[in-house]
Order: sequence, then C-alpha cells, then structure tokens
Amino acid sequence: MSTLSINPSFSPSFCASCSSDTPSSSSSSNSQPPFKVSSFCPPRPQQPIGLACTQSQFLLSKRPKSWGLTQSSAKDMTITDFKDDEESPPLMVESEVISRPRRIALFVEPSPFAYVSGYKNRFQNFIRYLREMGDEVMVVTTHEGVPQEFYGAKLIGSRSFPCPWYQKVPLSLALSPRIIYAVAQFKPDIIHASSPGIMVFGALIIAKLLSVPLVMSYHTHVPVYIPRYTFSWLVKPMWWVIKFLHRAADLTLVPSAALAKELEAARVTAGNKIRLWNKGVDSESFHPKYRSQEMRIRLRHGFLSILNGEPERPLIVHVGRLGVEKSLDLLKSVMDQIPDARIAFIGDGPYREDLEKLFSGMPVVFTGMLGGEELSQAYASGDVFVMPSESETLGLVVLEAMSSGLPVVAARAGGIIDIIPEDQEGKTGYCFSAGDIDDCVSKLKPLLHDAELRETIGKAAREEMEKYDWKAATCKIRNEQYNAAIWFWRKKRVLLLRPFQWLFRRFFQPPAINYR
Repeated sequence: MSTLSINPSFSPSFCASCSSDTPSSSSSSNSQPPFKVSSFCPPRPQQPIGLACTQSQFLLSKRPKSWGLTQSSAKDMTITDFKDDEESPPLMVESEVISRPRRIALFVEPSPFAYVSGYKNRFQNFIRYLREMGDEVMVVTTHEGVPQEFYGAKLIGSRSFPCPWYQKVPLSLALSPRIIYAVAQFKPDIIHASSPGIMVFGALIIAKLLSVPLVMSYHTHVPVYIPRYTFSWLVKPMWWVIKFLHRAADLTLVPSAALAKELEAARVTAGNKIRLWNKGVDSESFHPKYRSQEMRIRLRHGFLSILNGEPERPLIVHVGRLGVEKSLDLLKSVMDQIPDARIAFIGDGPYREDLEKLFSGMPVVFTGMLGGEELSQAYASGDVFVMPSESETLGLVVLEAMSSGLPVVAARAGGIIDIIPEDQEGKTGYCFSAGDIDDCVSKLKPLLHDAELRETIGKAAREEMEKYDWKAATCKIRNEQYNAAIWFWRKKRVLLLRPFQWLFRRFFQPPAINYR
C-alpha cells in the first residue's frame, strides 16, 4: 500500500467553477489537519490531503455502528456523522468531482415562478447557476405563471388543481403522456423533485420507468402544518407517505441540519442518504444600501403619520406568507407590551384577513406582496425583523433580513437554530423560546430602543451573510451530492441484480479453468 498526496481541488467538497465565491476557499493553514472521511464535509483548507490507495483504487470507508448524528457547526450548515451501517460513496477524483455537463430534470411543486414561498429564490438561483455551469435543465412544474424562458432552461407546465386544505397551493401529478414523453426525449442523467407533494409521485414513477437516479429535496414540513389546517390523526399517515417517498429516492436533500436530525430520528431514510442543501442569499439584492425614508414612511401608515406630526417610532418588520402555521398572532400580545412600536407585514396569504381583524385599531400595516427593489427597500427600512414561526425548515426570509443589515429576533425552532446558533446569539441576532411572549419582548425592547445596539447586531449579521451565496450552494449539489446520488443508485442496481446472478451461476455453472 502506498500513500498518494492529491491536490485539495480533487476532494469532494471542492468546486472549481465557484471556488472564488466560496468563503472557505481563501483560508489556509501551515499545519496539516487529520484527515476525516465523512458523509458531510465542512469546507476544507486548501492543502494536500493524504489518502491511502492501492492499485489506483480509492478505499471505501465504513462508519462504526456507534457513531451518532452530530452537528459539526450550524454556521457552515453541515453534518459530520450519521448512525448508519451502509457504505458511503468513495472519495472522488477530479474527473468525477468536476462533472461533465449533465441533463437535469427538476420537478417543482408549486411553481417557483408564480407561487411565493421560501424555496422560490432557492430554485430560481439553482436553475440559473446550473445553466451557467453548462448543464441542460428541464423544469416540470404547475402551469400557473410559467415564463416563456428562464436562463435557457426547458419549462413544462402541468395542469394543476388546488390543495383541498390550502386553496392557494396548486398541485399536479405531472404524469400525463405529454410530460412522460417530453422527459423521456430529454434523456435526463438525474431527476430532482421537491417534496412532499403530489408531483413527487409523478417524478418517482418517471424515474423508475426511465431507470434514472432520483434526488428528493424536502422543503415543507407538512407534519407540523397538518394540525393547523386539518385533522391531527393525519400526521402519522403523512409520516408513512414521507418515508415511502424518500426511501425510494437515492438521496434526500434538506435545507437545515435541524431538519436532517428530525428526519434521521424518524427513520425516514438511511442517515448517510440525508444531505444538506447549503444556505444561500443574494447579498446584492438584499443590502443595507436599499434603506429608504420613503419606504419607511409607507411602512409606518403612509404619509398620515407625518401630517399628524407623529414622532419617529421604532418599526418591526415581518416578511413572508401569512399562514396560520406562522404563529403571527403571537405578535399581537408582543405589540400590547410595546405600545410605542409599529409593525409592517410584507406578504400575503390565507390568514391575512384574520390578522387584519386581530390587529384592528393598532399601528399595523399590511402591504401585500412586494417584489424587486420594493422588497429590498422594505427589508432595509425596518429596525428589527421578527420571526415567530416554529415551522420553518430553514427561514430564507431571515437570511434576507440579516443580509439587509437588520437584527433578527426569531423563535428558537426548526431551521432558525442553524442560522442563529446558540454561540451567535447576541452577536448576529437573538432567539426566543417558541411561544414565549415575555422572552420575545425581552429580546425586542433593547433593540427597538437602542440604535447603537441595532447597528452593531445588524452589521454583524450582514457580515455573516456575505459568506453564503447560491452559486457555491449549487456547485456543491451539482458536483458532490448528485455524484453521491448516482453512486447510491448504481449500488442499488447491483444489489437488485445479485439474485439473478446467483440463479445464473446456479443453473449455468461456468467451467473450471486450469491456468497451469
């Protein structure tokens, strides 16, 4: 056995096409760290790594059964170890990491072009950077608002129907002969479907029909939503559906380490098949430079407050879909304890009418949907961003608020704990115990009444968000996670063929060959 020293650009977490945009690429060290094989690898320093090789074959690693799920760092949103007995994909050489152009079929429900949700920016940026990296992309989604063209990707709209419990969410099976034929003609190297939903079933069937690797990315934690919209007894059957889907997939992507731990604990799929879709934010579109006095006036009851000679008051901002699962009614009790503050809700949703009644007579503004520069101004023109939701799989609006230079006060739940980990509380933002009004108020008051503290926390939040971008996140999925999915898919095919190989050897015994 000999030792081969390879360039760090050959390691799985390296991305040649976006290394200049990745914060970790600039770090260096004179000391050689111990090498560690892991399903989830944090960004590595740029230095040689020693690998044991025999006859130019990389050795597979096998994890001890005693290893448990541990989060290495919420800051870099990675997971180091999962308790699992299965092999992980081998370390890859440069030709595998820097992949040839691929043909990728995305099944996204509802449409990332029309439906406003947390993953809209995620998928739009994902498609954009896949195209920039040279991949052919087909997007199958619900038919509403599908544009004629999007960065050169092939777009297919599928007829949809409204969700019975959430009329504004369009659903579609995407299994018509037209779509099956179009995907077959496209000849995808990999199929990637958003989950859970209805379209993911269509993607699963098409992937099996075409014998193509299947990746599912989990974006909406439906078991948490069910008790808010329908019968609680449906939670358990929903978990069965999720397990069925993701055990059939070759790889599962999740937006936060907290969600990965929950899915692993629920045994949704094998632990080493759960990977992180790293966080990203458009730090140019969401920037403190967009702070606008005109927008601030608009968010504080328009020009009426100036005409009445009302003094400047602290402004709380919330951006997002107005749904019952977001726990926005908690802010009514918060406002009762901070009477000198104002709050602006940017966004729309099925709970808006109820919220308008709840906050009637209070200094509250509902702007409806904003986009483009108006949305950037709305973020940057507030004083504090509040997120009371306990159901966020990540919380992209929190990332955008921090990128806009706003201090954030958010419920310590779901993916938020990956954005503001415990060691960063009081530095880049604050978390309060979910549902605890007094704890929320105790974190809000100092920020609302201390401009210097707001500026300090907001600046630190902005600096933190500058480390993350969508190009680097896309690069990791394309060059590392997709390769892992293909490896798992090939391994599964080999296992499925073993009984037939055994039967063949049993009935067609090959003749013994004497080489002497």
